[in-house]
Amino acid sequence: MDLEVSAALTIPERELGWRFSRSSGPGGQHVNTSDSRVELSWNVAESTVLSDDERMLLLTRLEHRLVSGVVTVAASEQRSQLRNRESALRKLADLVTQGLAAEPAKRRATKPTKGSARRHLAVKQQRSATKQNRQRPAAE
Repeated sequence: MDLEVSAALTIPERELGWRFSRSSGPGGQHVNTSDSRVELSWNVAESTVLSDDERMLLLTRLEHRLVSGVVTVAASEQRSQLRNRESALRKLADLVTQGLAAEPAKRRATKPTKGSARRHLAVKQQRSATKQNRQRPAAE
């Protein structure tokens, strides 16, 4: 079962590594008898489906999640191993999609309009007048 990240990128099943273990959390005695926790690994550094640019982008953006070029996601939210497999695939696809997404355009600094500056000063003067009215009258 290949992982389709996008229309342009599909990770073949042979590049995905699965590990199963016993899960903690809800499930009662079922937790103690079944290997429902799933770990899905993918070697980004040696993947054949990535271009060099995509590989470098993922290696830099996911460097905090990589161990020797391998990214690993875990899923143990569900009681069923099958559902946890689906969840792990979704998590990995989301992670790769975010890693390959184009960076948002940088914000251009702008000046406030004359009208907004005037309104800002008017509000400040109103607030100042309110505070002035709260003071005790001067003793003459």
